[in-house]
Amino acid sequence: MTFAKYAAALAAASMVLPTTAALAGKKDEHVIVNEEVGVPVFPYDLTDRPYVVLGPVKAGVRKATIFSKEPSQEKIYKELWERGEKMDADAVINATYGDSHMTAFSWGKTNALGIAVRFLTQAEIDAGAVSDHAPAPEDFTEEMFDDANQERG
Repeated sequence: MTFAKYAAALAAASMVLPTTAALAGKKDEHVIVNEEVGVPVFPYDLTDRPYVVLGPVKAGVRKATIFSKEPSQEKIYKELWERGEKMDADAVINATYGDSHMTAFSWGKTNALGIAVRFLTQAEIDAGAVSDHAPAPEDFTEEMFDDANQERG
């Protein structure tokens, strides 16, 4: 493919892709964002706004090779957010992750855990909805995350 054809194809794709995302109703703006990582994932509880707990979120980030760098906090939090977003969460709180460890299927894997939450609307608050309280990371158990990432309904 010549450079001119490649440039034309790239220009055409750039016009179509943003429109496709807009038509799909994808949320580009979040209610809050952790400025350090660019997604609404936080290592602590959010106490400044009421929320309901949607459920636990679990992610695993693998290294490509034995020589690859350890996953960054940003990459780990983005993986957690992908799973929280599928649950229609507004944020993932009390996020935690451990050290990388080798498995039979990867050169290194870092597991991350968190709690997906949805913020209460003003109408829900006015109707008497009460804020939930998410478990702290030190209270996490393996059983809590057995069915993690499941959409609740």
